[in-house]
Amino acid sequence: MGCAMSAEERAALARSRQIERNLREDGLQAAKDIKLLLLGAGESGKSTIVKQMKIIHESGFTSEDFKQYRPVVFSNTVQSLVAILRAMPNLGIGFGTNERETDAKMVLDVIQRMEDTEPFSEELLTAMKRLWADPGVQMCFSRSNEYQLNDSAKYFLDDLDRLGSKDYQPTEQDILRTRVKTTGIVEVHFSFKNLNFKLFDVGGQRSERKKWIHCFEDVTAIIFCVAMSEYDQVLHEDETTNRMQESLKLFDSICNNKWFTDTSIILFLNKKDLFEEKIKKSPLTICFPEYAGTLNYV
Repeated sequence: MGCAMSAEERAALARSRQIERNLREDGLQAAKDIKLLLLGAGESGKSTIVKQMKIIHESGFTSEDFKQYRPVVFSNTVQSLVAILRAMPNLGIGFGTNERETDAKMVLDVIQRMEDTEPFSEELLTAMKRLWADPGVQMCFSRSNEYQLNDSAKYFLDDLDRLGSKDYQPTEQDILRTRVKTTGIVEVHFSFKNLNFKLFDVGGQRSERKKWIHCFEDVTAIIFCVAMSEYDQVLHEDETTNRMQESLKLFDSICNNKWFTDTSIILFLNKKDLFEEKIKKSPLTICFPEYAGTLNYV
């Protein structure tokens, strides 16, 4: 003869079954949550990937985004030209004509007055166009691996007329090309094929890397970004260290980190277009002395 369950026992059994159902549902939901951590040295293109995910998997940039990036484009353009002008005397390069000295002073004064985020005046735009066309400036630009220069310098400086128009508004490509140093952690959420992605972008400079530890728990995969084009460049924070060698050391430390024993690691080789152009004139032996292949991209 079976024993009848008391009301308390029936209630306890119901609670137990509900907990089991909740755990199963939580497990199914957790399986749909993908946490991706973007890692890599500074200026490896991590933030650009975040922007691209926003365009592809979200609604793209808002009107407010376009408005906020307008001064960033102006600043990136002026700062790039200033970086070239400041490098010229260090590299022993002069202007094609002494008249460009006045133009250079005008551009440098904009930085001094902290007005580089403002729209270009007609005088400034004309000065910048003359400077960018100067053979000395172009020679210095061709040696940009010997100093610090944004990858987007040519993109913006080649299009000064458009950037200088009174009704200028950034395009998606302009925003993708902008450079703003990532400090702290940037998080982006998006859905794809019934999966929920959380993408974390953290600063790549050495001073920022100590903050990565906060993203380590429950990481599904790491996307490690390497800028292929930086094999002949040095770090911003340490101009004695090759950027590619820094990336290799960092990648090795990530692969052998106990935190990531069960974590998938994806190596993302970035900035292929810049690498394809650069390797024609800058030998890969700068970073890899043992390399004996051809100077072309296949």
